[in-house]
Amino acid sequence: MMLMRAKDILGRNGEALAAGFLEHQGMRIVDRNWRCADGEIDIVALEGDTLVVAEVKTRSSLDYGHPFEAVDSAKLARLHRLASSWCREHEVNARRKRIDVVSVIHDGIGDPQLEHLRGVG
Repeated sequence: MMLMRAKDILGRNGEALAAGFLEHQGMRIVDRNWRCADGEIDIVALEGDTLVVAEVKTRSSLDYGHPFEAVDSAKLARLHRLASSWCREHEVNARRKRIDVVSVIHDGIGDPQLEHLRGVG
């Protein structure tokens, strides 16, 4: 039996919270944790006719900076490539695609703090 590291558990919990949050915002989640040779997409959702690729960054504190700071131009470029790969694999012709980032800060004590940046790149 493989034990999960605390940061992996934190990340998985953050992704679940983010998915619920996005659904509450009216999005329809169509895929989670999709992987290919180039990387992983945390959440794929539809908002109207827009395909949304959501990157989720979860932290237990701000000790190492805000989670949004972890999404740099290289990460955004990779997310765009992954979105195109997802569309090809699923035979989806999305006229509109958007990259969003959801930040989850949860120290395990109080309520998690979620922030959502739409159309980051």
